[in-house]
Amino acid sequence: MELNTLLTENISQSNESRLYDEKLKQFLANKMILARIMKECVSEYQDIEVEDIASKYIEGIPVVGAINLLTGESENIQGLPNDGGKTFYDIRYKAIAPKGDDFVSLIINIEAQSQFYLSYPLIKRGIFYGSSIISGQYGTEFPNSEYQKIKKVYSIWLCRNVPKYLENTISSYDTKETIIVGKSKQQKINYDLLSVVMVYLGQPEDETQSNVLKMLNTLLSEEVPADEKIEFLQTEFGIPATEKFKEEMETMCNLSLGIEQKGIEKGMKKGIEKGDLNRAIKVAKKMIDDNFSIEMIEHYTNLSVDKIKQLLPS
Repeated sequence: MELNTLLTENISQSNESRLYDEKLKQFLANKMILARIMKECVSEYQDIEVEDIASKYIEGIPVVGAINLLTGESENIQGLPNDGGKTFYDIRYKAIAPKGDDFVSLIINIEAQSQFYLSYPLIKRGIFYGSSIISGQYGTEFPNSEYQKIKKVYSIWLCRNVPKYLENTISSYDTKETIIVGKSKQQKINYDLLSVVMVYLGQPEDETQSNVLKMLNTLLSEEVPADEKIEFLQTEFGIPATEKFKEEMETMCNLSLGIEQKGIEKGMKKGIEKGDLNRAIKVAKKMIDDNFSIEMIEHYTNLSVDKIKQLLPS
């Protein structure tokens, strides 16, 4: 099959990819799955049972793909062919956590990230997302100048397709106090307002001491069939397998984004193996039209960065 034909077929699956992403976010928004993530990634819940996190501390129903990053407002985007260039948080919700004899209020954002090789460090985007949630609290979570009411924000990024050296790693980036002169200290609650947590996933068969990595490596794997995922989540993590859950899992696996990505990579490698520069350029142009990053285009076509930049629209 000609490379451009193969690529066109693969990229024409964008609607299926969108549906896959929606299904994946819905799965991740399951309170028992969120509770597992919070248990290991949110320090306030380390000593709390997963079942209690799910039933007592997650407030309301998590909002999936509907809160605008820039406005902080919820928009009904279901059924739209595209978002008009807008950016929405994958999952966002409120939670409370015990703090001595009181409770602390949190806003938690979960992002499922399939592309690691971007034109910028992903951690910077995570900080931007978290900071946007903090600034967006003005006039909504607290009025006027009542800054003492700011809720702490967690932005947690579940990253797939990462370099080998990052696999099965969880890193947290937090605000902290550094005394430059003197000894006076602030209460931690006054500045501990943002944590960005990067969860770098590996493979389902990887040995790891982390329960959340075991769960996510299997749930987000493109290789594990639906029935094995369902059984694993039910037996290992106590996540109920309702008929709706099973049906949606089957749909998600059938729509696996990995099929599209592997098809693109296979087609591009075929073109490069034949040494057809013209085909590689056509592939690169198509990827530019579909907003792939320069790093991704370089990775799949073997074209130089300078050559790719020459193809960018002026």
